[in-house]
Amino acid sequence: MKIGIVGGGFMGLVLAHEISKTDATVKVFESDSQLGGLATHYDYGSFIWDKYYHVILPTDEHLVSLIKDLGLEDQLQWRRSMTGYYVNKQFYSFSSSKDFLLFPPLSIIDKMKLAFTIFYGSKINDRKKLERITVKDWLIKTGGKRTYEKFWSPLLIAKLGESHERVSAVFIWTYIKRLFQARSSAAQKEHMGFVKGGYKTVFDRLEKLLIQKGSKVITKTNVTDITENPSGGIDVAYEGTKEHFDKVIFTAPLNILEKVSGPNLVSISNGKQAVEYLGVICMAIITNKPMTPYYVLNLADKEVPFTGVIGMSSLVDIEQTDGKYITYFPKYVTSNHNYWSKSDDELTSIFMNGVQALYPDFGAEHIVSSHMHKAFKVQPLQVLNYSDIIPKTTTNNPDFFVVNTSQFVNDTLNNNSVVSHVKDFMKDFKKELAPTK
Repeated sequence: MKIGIVGGGFMGLVLAHEISKTDATVKVFESDSQLGGLATHYDYGSFIWDKYYHVILPTDEHLVSLIKDLGLEDQLQWRRSMTGYYVNKQFYSFSSSKDFLLFPPLSIIDKMKLAFTIFYGSKINDRKKLERITVKDWLIKTGGKRTYEKFWSPLLIAKLGESHERVSAVFIWTYIKRLFQARSSAAQKEHMGFVKGGYKTVFDRLEKLLIQKGSKVITKTNVTDITENPSGGIDVAYEGTKEHFDKVIFTAPLNILEKVSGPNLVSISNGKQAVEYLGVICMAIITNKPMTPYYVLNLADKEVPFTGVIGMSSLVDIEQTDGKYITYFPKYVTSNHNYWSKSDDELTSIFMNGVQALYPDFGAEHIVSSHMHKAFKVQPLQVLNYSDIIPKTTTNNPDFFVVNTSQFVNDTLNNNSVVSHVKDFMKDFKKELAPTK
């Protein structure tokens, strides 16, 4: 059986890998010059590493299982990580129970309420009721107004800007569920992981295994039309060629799906309102000395022009990055933010001013290079009753399937969730691959 997959991001390649374990062959179409989508790599000059920051948690069981399945278990490294908090122009460690107890901006009562909010949130499994209350109202109800104003509000403003009061409690719940489970129950210390060589190592192995199974992966290829074949199966048109497949799985965004397929293949019903997306503008700085001891520095300062500071080199061994240090400065913005109209040079100037304000002793002589990355649509803005407004996708042909991140309602967008969704899809899809008697 011959299967076509449109989209060579993480989801498309993991799907191809799972399907290739059967007797089927797969052909993956990717429009970009590189595989991986948001998890793709970037050439920073003397080394290659992830374009955007990624981390693996001990609780990412689906992702860790995939890495083992790919034979990369020996490339998976675990390190102690640290979290920081910047508030009132001061840096504080927030990496252990002791740090938490000594955190000056919060009183003992505030800390008890914050701890309860985190513990309570991590135990909630019913997302639906959290969709009906704003994150602000839920945090105040659960942990009190003072804890919200001192701790949560600055973080939400930094993350979401003016949109922070329109987002449901699901937004903070998904992060609590995932990130706070990264702590070791024995040591109460955070541990995070990475694959040597970054995600390029993972994608290279996925591609190699697919080719070994007789499958194909093609990049720089735009799919222009997907149609049903009168004799059965699906035809995919690309680069002036039309190719027939027994079944096709579409993993790219819905706006592309609408352009290349007709109503005989799929119906997309719009919700009650348009889905808003958060994009990311992310500056990566390469330096000859470390900028921060923290993997994540949370910024409770709305004057800083980026969302946070990700000290990748506090986690990743510097021999992975040619003895240099890589630090990411992301800013999550909605589609109408004025940052999108600015040039890379303008954005770099704005972000560098923020870096200088945070680290006044860090001079230009310490900076090797800077790189500005942008992704317009990263994740939906989970407003109230989000699951009721997202477009519903219905396939109208038994040989055509849609699996993409628009279906992520109960998860944050991360690679563990991607693998989980692929596994769920494959439970039923394997029946489609079974030989007919």
